[in-house]
Amino acid sequence: MQTRFDYYAQYMFFVHRGQHLILHHIGPILIALSNPLPVMRFWFEKIRPGWRRALRPLGWVYQVLQQPFIALFLFVGLIYFWLWPSIHFDAMLSRELYWVMNWSMLLDGLLFWWLIFDPRPPAITSSLGYGRRMLVLAAAGVLQMFLGAWIVFSRDMVYDVYEVCGRAWPLDPEVDQLLGGMLTYIPPAMMSILGILLMLRRAMHQDGKYTNQSKQLEETAS
Repeated sequence: MQTRFDYYAQYMFFVHRGQHLILHHIGPILIALSNPLPVMRFWFEKIRPGWRRALRPLGWVYQVLQQPFIALFLFVGLIYFWLWPSIHFDAMLSRELYWVMNWSMLLDGLLFWWLIFDPRPPAITSSLGYGRRMLVLAAAGVLQMFLGAWIVFSRDMVYDVYEVCGRAWPLDPEVDQLLGGMLTYIPPAMMSILGILLMLRRAMHQDGKYTNQSKQLEETAS
């Protein structure tokens, strides 16, 4: 959002979709997979007790937002909301609304992918079970595919705001919309599949780990 890439995202629909792909998917996925929880816990312990008490309401809001249905609704709903033609038109013409759009996509992406890639094992913590994580990912992928397919196969010019503002490059509007629609559903769907595979790997690894621990405990008890 602080580079020349942001400028092109305001004048080319497919670049805009690439920008939200980074803000809503790729960036948050990499942050979540890096497991920042130990660092966050370390700095949270440095906060004064009074500030910690003041931040408790944020923790309650976070717990509500991390409910699977709410997280899925916000994750996919924000994409649909900001790509609604009339809302998208206003967002691309208002600097303030444009920043709200981009920041909401980034923050929601961080919340969603942290829920999915939370490294805490569900067997011994309150984190979401792997099966439910995979269901949420599958639903998110399918819903995004519907939206992307609608953009790709639409015969009319859905996002005419780029005609009003002018395009950064002399690219045919239909091609711009086609590329943007493809970026809306192909890469996100692939990331959902990748996330499901990672969850399967974690589930198999941790299931074997806790099975072995149970056997060792039984042998020790006997």
